[in-house]
Amino acid sequence: MRTARCHALITIAALALTALATPAQAKPPTTERAVLAPNDGWAAADGGTTGGSAADPAHIYTVTTWAEFRKALADAAGNPSVIRVKGTLDALSDSQGTPLTCDDYAADGYSFAAYLAAYDPAVWGRDTPVSGEQEDLRAASAKNQDAQIKAYVPANTTIVGVGRDARILGGSLQVKDVDNVIIRNLTFEDAFDCFPQWDPTDTELGNWNSEYDNLVLYGATHVWVDHNTFTDGRRPDSEQPYYYGRLYQQHDGELDIVRGSDLVTVSWNVLADHDKTMLIGNSDSAAATDRGKLRVTLHHNQFKNLVERAPRVRFGQVDTYNNHYVVQQSGYGYSFGIGIESQLVAEKNAFTMPTGVSAGRILKKWKDSPVTTANNYVNGKYVDLLAVHNAEVPEETLRPDAGWTPTLRTKVDDPRAVPHLVDGAAGAGKLR
Repeated sequence: MRTARCHALITIAALALTALATPAQAKPPTTERAVLAPNDGWAAADGGTTGGSAADPAHIYTVTTWAEFRKALADAAGNPSVIRVKGTLDALSDSQGTPLTCDDYAADGYSFAAYLAAYDPAVWGRDTPVSGEQEDLRAASAKNQDAQIKAYVPANTTIVGVGRDARILGGSLQVKDVDNVIIRNLTFEDAFDCFPQWDPTDTELGNWNSEYDNLVLYGATHVWVDHNTFTDGRRPDSEQPYYYGRLYQQHDGELDIVRGSDLVTVSWNVLADHDKTMLIGNSDSAAATDRGKLRVTLHHNQFKNLVERAPRVRFGQVDTYNNHYVVQQSGYGYSFGIGIESQLVAEKNAFTMPTGVSAGRILKKWKDSPVTTANNYVNGKYVDLLAVHNAEVPEETLRPDAGWTPTLRTKVDDPRAVPHLVDGAAGAGKLR
């Protein structure tokens, strides 16, 4: 008995000494201090992405209103900072939390009815961009909304939702010309434009064009976007009216990566129920800023019930693997848009497609650029996406081989397991 007791005491003492000797940094970081793992996509290159993981206590903020959120972003001012979002931040509310409406932003004299009357194609025509008093007042109204709903993220910042219901409603998060940002565990809902512009020259029939992405990266580097949900939520396009015979489009992108942004990893997000979902590069004429940049990794995301741009790529080396694409029955355009000087690699993705929607529509050629597709599965069966597209749409024949091989990957899953894995773990509220 004495010997057994001695052994037990020695074991307890050894464990205690081991615990004392273990350095604090060996403990796994909390969610708010998490950093991107080595080799986890392009954002892991050139020093990696750490966000606000080194924040001191003075630069850890908990916010519950849009006004508090924007103040915390301003106070952070590039110092390593963590901003914890609790509950819903409603961008359409004033500093006291009082709800605002589109009428609160309208410039004196602006009238949507007068706008419709002035620019009716039967009156204005379809050959000339709109101009004049009501267009000037629309632009002034839009400027008022812009000042309210945009929030600018500084460098060295982590923004993380607390719990399962953290949400940014009606706001547009701007990561502009900064480095080292992490955004996790948030629902981005309904960044809508109160004052879309009519452009009669956009296609033969004209179009309503809106501003405001839920999240936009503009000249940003080392950004990790993880376990978020993007949705139109309360205001789906399917419920919006038509004017001049065209959808009154009040949404732009869900997540756009543009204007020289670089070294970005987008992982375990849900992007759902939207039209123009994700641009990587937003102009054919942006070679001066975008060539050699726009290196983006997309993995383990769910793209569900989308019309197009999942993503549409210009210039960038984009690695898309282990994503699940759930295609809607009607209204589907394409998933991968192949644009000017793009180098898209699409490997080991899974597509769930309804009867009557062909896999030949997954790829869309905008400009002549090569693309690599390998080991992708449609409804549980291997499909050569490039071969099917070229056979079905010969007028848009795409060339094989994007010309590079991705190396910045962690665990790559069998594409047949991807639907179960991604649907169960992607999106806000599922961060473990």
